[in-house]
Amino acid sequence: EVQLVESGGGLVQAGGSLRLSCAASGFTFDDYHIGWFRQVPGKGREGVSCISKSGGSTRYAGSVKGRFTISRDNAKKTVYLQMNSLKPEDTAVYYCAADKDLWPIDPQTKHDFWGQGTQVTVVS
Repeated sequence: EVQLVESGGGLVQAGGSLRLSCAASGFTFDDYHIGWFRQVPGKGREGVSCISKSGGSTRYAGSVKGRFTISRDNAKKTVYLQMNSLKPEDTAVYYCAADKDLWPIDPQTKHDFWGQGTQVTVVS
């Protein structure tokens, strides 16, 4: 069974940090680019960051550049999103997605696999 499972979300004060994890199973992980997205109820999905199959290329949304860092450990089949200097506007449900062919990963495409999401809430 193919699975992407996000974890690491929670409640944090502004200026704090969280590290999200996206753990994969059921498919050949290093054949897939991985992206992180977020969504607030009533708003569209926003691309946050993505990382290529080997981890050699990364992309960031302008709103998170310099604060968030994406990385992957193909041996552990896991992608991480280190989020520092969090702001209330970072509050959202964060999802990861896997795509075998599309690079960079955009938020509007139907990617191969999606996780269920993890809630991040930043309070001031």
